[in-house]
Amino acid sequence: MERGKHKMKRRGVYSLNEDHQWDDLGPGHISSSYVKHLQGMCLLVRSDSHDSLILESKINSNTPYQKQQETLIVWSEAESHGMALRFQDAEGCHKIWEDICRVQGKDPSVVITQDLLEEPIDKQLDEVLETNNVFELPNCELSKLEEISDFITSVLASPIHKERLALILENEDYIKNLLQLFHTCEDLRDTTGLHHLYEIIKGILFLNKTALLEILFSAECIMDVVGCLEYDPALAQPKRHREFLTQNARFKEVVPITDRELRQKIHQTYRVQYIHDILLPAPSMYEENFLSTLNTFIFLNKVEIVSMMQDHANFLSEVFAQLRDETTDDDRRRELLFFFKEFCAFSQTLQRSRKDALFKTLTELGILPVLKIVMSMEDLQIRSAATDIFTYLVEYSPSMIREFIMEEAQESEDGNLFINLVIEQMMCDTDPELGGAVHLMGLLRTLLNPENMLATSSKCERSEFLNFFYHHCIHNFIAPLFVTTSEDICEGDNVVGSDKNNTNCLNNYQRAQLLSLIVELLTFCVQHHTYYIKNYILSKDLLRRVLILLNSKHTFLILCALRFMRRMIGLKDELYNCYIIKGNLFEPVVNAFLGNGTRYNMLNSAVIELFEYIRVENIKSLVEHIVEKFYKTLESIEYVQTFKGLKIKYEQEKDRQSQIRRNLHSILYSKILFRSISIVEKKEEKRFKGNSEEGEAIIPPLENDFQDRYKFMETKKTKENENKVDPPKGESSGASKFASSHAAAANGARSLHGSSTVGLMNRPNDEEKDKEDETPPRKRSHLSS
Repeated sequence: MERGKHKMKRRGVYSLNEDHQWDDLGPGHISSSYVKHLQGMCLLVRSDSHDSLILESKINSNTPYQKQQETLIVWSEAESHGMALRFQDAEGCHKIWEDICRVQGKDPSVVITQDLLEEPIDKQLDEVLETNNVFELPNCELSKLEEISDFITSVLASPIHKERLALILENEDYIKNLLQLFHTCEDLRDTTGLHHLYEIIKGILFLNKTALLEILFSAECIMDVVGCLEYDPALAQPKRHREFLTQNARFKEVVPITDRELRQKIHQTYRVQYIHDILLPAPSMYEENFLSTLNTFIFLNKVEIVSMMQDHANFLSEVFAQLRDETTDDDRRRELLFFFKEFCAFSQTLQRSRKDALFKTLTELGILPVLKIVMSMEDLQIRSAATDIFTYLVEYSPSMIREFIMEEAQESEDGNLFINLVIEQMMCDTDPELGGAVHLMGLLRTLLNPENMLATSSKCERSEFLNFFYHHCIHNFIAPLFVTTSEDICEGDNVVGSDKNNTNCLNNYQRAQLLSLIVELLTFCVQHHTYYIKNYILSKDLLRRVLILLNSKHTFLILCALRFMRRMIGLKDELYNCYIIKGNLFEPVVNAFLGNGTRYNMLNSAVIELFEYIRVENIKSLVEHIVEKFYKTLESIEYVQTFKGLKIKYEQEKDRQSQIRRNLHSILYSKILFRSISIVEKKEEKRFKGNSEEGEAIIPPLENDFQDRYKFMETKKTKENENKVDPPKGESSGASKFASSHAAAANGARSLHGSSTVGLMNRPNDEEKDKEDETPPRKRSHLSS
């Protein structure tokens, strides 16, 4: 059933396309009706011209509908697919709005039927409707510069208007005419007009269109654009940027560039980068996307420059040849390195496949041997540029660097390895803040990181490179630590101490910075190189040397040393634990903690966290060592419960061990007793069978009870005495044997493995046989002890 058809002329139905632009679907008549196949109320729009159905949209209960300006209804059919209806009058809009609200159960007084999760995209629709009017730029005349400036500034707030303006500027010579007016204003010294031109050119750049940038940055226009941007109204006097670009900025060709297009592209990129960095103001948070196309323009230019240089057959070869040439002077070498550094920076913009091809070419040309030469030079600028180039290579492919280092080690005879040169540069950094050393330390960490090491069926890069590093390099790396702490270890009592000279060395800020870098990398190695660094720590007593750093006055160095020990303990490796206990290496930590006094600082927190970790993880060997050695010293510290908690853990473990010993004593006693009785029974049974075969009178064994057995033997002995039967010669030994055996049983069975059988007749052969069969009794350990 139709809910009423409102035949009103209107401008049309609008649909938001994939490019986020509104398309006008044409005018028509709108109604709201029930549509059977959609099983619900729908909005229907029929064309004015051919009466065909333009729109059939079901009114969904969860779809947000919004009424704007009394004549507009907007909603979304799907993601990025908006719809809009524009009415001729408010009455017709209100009637359709009532139908929508009725379906959704909303009050028609609302302007939106559901909560929106994001800003409505339909705000652009008004701009589309307005652009149906005539959109014309003011004529490019000197008298209308202010009008042009206001027009362009107003357009920037509207994406639709920006698109229309960009199309007009692109298809006409409007920009070139503006730049002609710039020369006129300069000749007339029309400051006001120049200020308007500054706003106009900046506005055109903010339109963010590649086609317009191509015009502005063309060889014939770019210097005029720079000239317009000199006249910022915020400045009292214009800046002389054109003078700087044409006279001060010099283009140096370290190797002659014969390709004219390449030269022009380099000039253009430099000038555009200058405009971006110097002339244009930093965009606000609302304008941060206005210059995205300019950034892309610079990016693509750099890609093109690198590609053209890479395709140039002899260009890179000539650069490397001059860098390797020993006769090349330092000034020339510096220029070559600056060029190549910039070239590597540009190469970061390449796609992965082209970057792979480029660095493969650089490797074949011998870039790493060249870097080894220049990094060993005295000139600080040359070394700095070489370090930056080395950084690009390490970031691109650490495996390539590791492979070169190991191949060099196999071929080198003098042991002058590239990686040791890098370590030497790090140790000899003259910067008080060690900026270069920090940089090189980061590169070394990247090379030592197992996570970026490759493993193939033919080789394992991790084991090969780490084995190489710990045999050929680590001693150079930790040499400053050994030098600083060499006199602090007393070989006699093997304790940590310090003398005045070394304390002064530890208190030197630059040396402390260097030692902290070394210890930080060693901490990284403890975490990632468990096997290799463990052997080195144990063989060189490395932790003892690191803990000497606790005597420094610099807290950052003390904390580095504590982190190193904490990382070792965190591995819960009993080899490390035994090493720490045997060397009494908690003593310097406790001394540093007590020396800190009542100050609540990072040192205090770090030490408490170390002991708290041991308590929480219940590392038994360390808990026992700490409590037995240091609890009396630390028991007075009550503002944390860490040390009392360690004592509780210690006592709980002692109780547990005591209970285990008691249980073990009981279990072992029962097992040994049962085994001894079983042996006795088996032997008596064997003797019983043997005597039965010979027709002897046998006295059967009684219960498996030593007391019954003893009573039986005593009864037998009494009967023999009553009968006064003298035993044959030699039987006394058997009786003695019997008596001693059962006396032992009566005294607590101290010799449970002894014989308890009795020979009733004197049979020397049997007695000898018994001696051969029986094994000597063993003594049982005293479990009660």
